[in-house]
Amino acid sequence: MQHLLTGFELDQDGYLKLISLAQSMKADPKSYRDCLQGMSAALMFEKPSLRTRTTFELAMFNLGGHGVYLDLGKGDLGVRETVPDYARNLSRWVDCLVGRVFKQSTLEELAVTGSVPVVNALSDLYHPAQVMADFMTIKEHLGKTAGVKVAYLGDGNNVANSLLVAGAILGAEVTCFCPLNCGPDVQIFCKAVEAGAAYGAKLKVTHDLSELKNYDVLYTDTWVSMGDDTPLDAVKKVFMPYQINDALVQSSGAQIVMHCLPAHRGYEITDEVMDGPKSVVFDEAENRLHIHMALLATLLNPSRVC
Repeated sequence: MQHLLTGFELDQDGYLKLISLAQSMKADPKSYRDCLQGMSAALMFEKPSLRTRTTFELAMFNLGGHGVYLDLGKGDLGVRETVPDYARNLSRWVDCLVGRVFKQSTLEELAVTGSVPVVNALSDLYHPAQVMADFMTIKEHLGKTAGVKVAYLGDGNNVANSLLVAGAILGAEVTCFCPLNCGPDVQIFCKAVEAGAAYGAKLKVTHDLSELKNYDVLYTDTWVSMGDDTPLDAVKKVFMPYQINDALVQSSGAQIVMHCLPAHRGYEITDEVMDGPKSVVFDEAENRLHIHMALLATLLNPSRVC
């Protein structure tokens, strides 16, 4: 794996190795504290962040390296200097580029014109490192990833796309329950179906909530993606039937409930569920750190961890 741009770069063995390494790092972080000694990563953020920034910075620190945070929220990337010029400059100084960006094409341009690994820390189409932490959390609580039935409810956004990708390659059953015309990217869905055929994965998109029975995992995200100024109340009528509340949890048979955060309580998820006994939301957030450590170590020093 040279870059992590979409999640399609990995086969099932690659995903499982990353999850296993993250579990080892979580159990014994001190054993890896010199893994990236003297190495650095540029953290290029066009969007604000709590979990992603903190965990990538700490991941580099915990492995003996250093993360340099670049606040690009004012539109500097591709304006003040071209994206290729950012890539060519930064590649002379750092060992990795981590990008939380508005457009997937920005990451692809960084990867083509730079000379160091590029990690997608969120784009308009994918959020691959997030769902690696999600499936790590699922394995912790359910003991497996293959065959696990995951129901995603809400907007078919970048998280939904990446759940389909990772679920396909891990052999899971992922169904996206979305309002009409709010489903995941069709091309990504079709590519995920093709990739998952070798692993026995089952993927589906539907708006019919009557099919939400006998799922292991309920997963949701905000109804309005970051950068979209649409008020939540403006889409409430469309999305409210897809809210994860106590009645839905009970009728679905789910064992755990997930949310990638930040959550808009009372909209996509209720307090009683998010703070309830089936919520693994904060385990999921914690595991971002460990999966980011595993990912960076695998990309930057594979001989140390493989």
